Formats: sequence, C-alpha cells, structure tokens
Amino acid sequence: MASPVKPFSPGEAYAIVRQLQQPAVFMHMTDDWPVRRWTAQHLDLCLKDKVITFRLGKRHETNTPLFETQCSFVGATLGQFRWWAEGKAGRDVGAFSAFPKADYWAYADYKYVAQVFEAAPAVFEDVKWSDFGFEGRSGKESTLWIGTEGANTPCHLDSYGCNLVLQVQGRKRWLLFPPEDTSRLYPTRIPYEESSVFSRVDVQNPDLCRFRDFSGARAHCVTLLPGQVLFVPRHWWHFVESVDPVTVSVNSWIELEADHEARVSEAVTRAVVCAFKTAHSDDNQDDWLNPTEAGVSSHGENMQYLNLALKSFAHKHSSSSSKRLPRPARDTQPVKRVCTGHISPPSPPFGPHLTAVRPQLPVQAAATKKTRKCAKTGPETERPEGASVLDCDAERAGPGRGEEASEEASEEASEEAREEAKEEAREEAKEEAREEAREEAREEAKEEAREEAREEAREEASEEARVSTNDLLDCLVHPEVIRLVTELLIQRQGGDRRTTPD
Repeated sequence: MASPVKPFSPGEAYAIVRQLQQPAVFMHMTDDWPVRRWTAQHLDLCLKDKVITFRLGKRHETNTPLFETQCSFVGATLGQFRWWAEGKAGRDVGAFSAFPKADYWAYADYKYVAQVFEAAPAVFEDVKWSDFGFEGRSGKESTLWIGTEGANTPCHLDSYGCNLVLQVQGRKRWLLFPPEDTSRLYPTRIPYEESSVFSRVDVQNPDLCRFRDFSGARAHCVTLLPGQVLFVPRHWWHFVESVDPVTVSVNSWIELEADHEARVSEAVTRAVVCAFKTAHSDDNQDDWLNPTEAGVSSHGENMQYLNLALKSFAHKHSSSSSKRLPRPARDTQPVKRVCTGHISPPSPPFGPHLTAVRPQLPVQAAATKKTRKCAKTGPETERPEGASVLDCDAERAGPGRGEEASEEASEEASEEAREEAKEEAREEAKEEAREEAREEAREEAKEEAREEAREEAREEASEEARVSTNDLLDCLVHPEVIRLVTELLIQRQGGDRRTTPD
C-alpha cells in the first residue's frame, strides 16, 4: 500500500524547521507513522510487566509552581496506571492505591524510548523523524511522556537544541513564551537540573504582586491534537499540561550549533550551584537537586566538566584563523533580499498544513493598588447657631393704640418662641460637636491601626529583604550573567585576555 502524500518533503520540512522563529504546528506529516498506535493500551500490551516510574503531583489551587522536588514517585506497570487512571474498582493498581485519583495526577515523563524498549530495538523504527529531514533519527533519539489529566511540566526553557513534539493520544495544552520574556519569567536554577532553567512564576495562576513584570509576558497558547507535531524553537519557555484523561506524547530534541557554547554555560552553572548549595548554611536545607539528577558532583568533577566543555568548543571552532575564537551563530537563519534592498528572512509556508502559534495579548495585571474612599461625598452645610426667624430691626408700619396690647402679647409669645428655637439650635450644635469628637476619635483609632499594619508590613518586608543563598544564586546564575561569564571564559581560552566581553 502506497504511503500517503505528505504536505512537505523531508527537505522542505527540514528547511522550514531551520527557518521558523516561532512555535508552529505541522499537520498530516505523521499519518503513516507506526508510533501513532502507541496509545497507553497498546504500550501496556507491549511492555507487559515492565515497571515504570511515575511522578505524582497533588492538585492544588495555589499560585506557586509545583516542582518535581515537591512530588511523589511510584513504580508501577502501565496496566496498573491505566486501571488507576480509569478508576477501575477492584483492580490491582499497585502503589497508586495510596494516591486518590481525585486528588492527584500521574506522569511518566522524560522516559527515553531507548531504555523503555531496550529489549525490543525494532520498535525504534516506529518513529520517523527522517520525514522532517533528520535522516537516521528515530525512536532511539526520542523521549516518551504518559500522563493523566492535569499532569504538567513546570514552566521552563531547555538549554540545548530545539524540540519536535508528536501528540499520540489525548490533547496537551502548551503555554509558550519567547526568549525575550526571560526577565519577565523570573528564571531560577533551584531546583537544579542540568539543561533546564525553571520559572518562579505559576504561569497559570501568577502572583502578580510578587512577579509584577510577568504582566508584560507574551503567552503563545496551543492545544496539540493527536497526529500533530509542535515545533518549539531554541530557548522558548514552555508550560505543558495534559487535558484529557490519558495522554501520550513522543518528542526529540534537535541539536544546534549553539549547543557547544550552551554546554560551557551549563558547566559554569553546575559548578556555581553545587559550590553554594553544598556549603553549610542555616538557609541551605531545601531540596535543591531535581530528582532527575543522579547526584551531587564534587567541585573537582565540575571543573573537569567545565574544561572539557571549553576544549570541545575550541575544537569545534579551531578552523578559525583569527586569534580570538568566534562566537557560535545564535540560531542564524538564511535570509533573502527584498525589492527595497533590505535583508529579510524567508517566510515559512503557513497554511492548512503548517500553523503558527500566535501570541495572545500580554498577561494583564490585576489591579493591586488599593484606593482609599473619601469619607465625605461633598461639602458639609453648617447651620448658623441661633439663627433668627424674624429680623427684629426690620421697619414696621405703626399700629393703632387699640392694637398695641395685642401686639405686645404677641411679641412676648414670639420672643419665647425665638428663645426656644435658640435653645434647640444650641442643643443641636452641642450634639453635632459631640458627634464630631466621636468621629475624630474613631479616625484616630483607625489611623493607629493602619500605622500598626504598616509597621508590621515593613517588618515583614525587611525580613523578606534578607538575601538567602537561593536569592544570591538567582543573580549569579541568571541566564544573562552566565552568558557574559561564558563569553569571558571563551575569550580567555582563545588567548584574548581582555576583561570585558563585547
């Protein structure tokens, strides 16, 4: 049976991958790949009683990332995983029995296909990355991911290569951020994992009071469907979460020329992190090493690794005739000259078979500044004390003699009424004065309480302002700092003893 015609030839797909500067999804490139059969049920039949390690995370509503150091790990067969994920009553779910499915998700992540199927190497050929122009690349150079709904990888960037990801079963949601957003994602190397830079931000539910700059990050969101292949460019941040009850993915990291310099950077990072985190300190008691790491290497081993990385970089660029070693190309792309004379990169053929992952609007910061409402909605109207009803000095027409007695009696009654009115006005004024005094007392009490709260906040801020070992490391191994240190080391190794990089 003839293979279906693909939208892009291997050469065309390879050229597109090299051109792409943003995440993109390939469609209809894997319809005839045998790996498309790799559902959890199929893998269960293939692997039978093989025990695989699963990471279990507790479903939570906090606004902090759930790192692997905070997860539990169990060993189980894929059959036990399936029964647990499907809620099969009465089935043997093994170690999963201690984790209620309603409270936990499970993830078999970073599983190298070469290790999972070491007893059946023929299975490697089920994955055909050669269709993307990477001749000879198969399942042997791929990684397997199996998870339940909610299973996720915290937001991070990969130090090496670019990434091709095939979705086999279920759907996965990807949140991606460009390298230019690195400062807005608050990078950290704690927990430490070689080649992974984590974000301190929970990108799904960010704490914008602590991480204000994240409000300007530009998220690119896509839900990957079975059969689709996502291309993740170099150094793009990504958070990945399973959407359906069971998901299966296969990916392969593609090496790039810039990886030679990145290995030097990673060696510098390892040496610094291990040196600080193995030193005795009261604030150095955290689980700083990611479970994926085999163990803590000594300073001597780390320096040996650094020198080997520098030597490898120098060997790669030894053909250069200049005294100063050239820096490796940072993912430079082929360019073309448009009619205006300006240089412009070629445009990938976006359409029904290749879709760009478009940016959303920048993350909008929720307003955190509290505004105090004014107690008075308008000017108060004061009534004058003892206001007269009649103006006694007003000119009157003179009455006759027979009416004078009546007028005098009437005048006396009016005078009494005026006195009573004055007394009432004085009482009202006194009551208003007493109310104003009570209001002033209440405001003073409120101000005292506010001042106490401000003082407590200042004390808390002062406590938080104390620099911890991890705070110091976040500065020392910040990607921008490591980049400068790497360039200095490369210059020194090349004979250029200048003290500052270009």
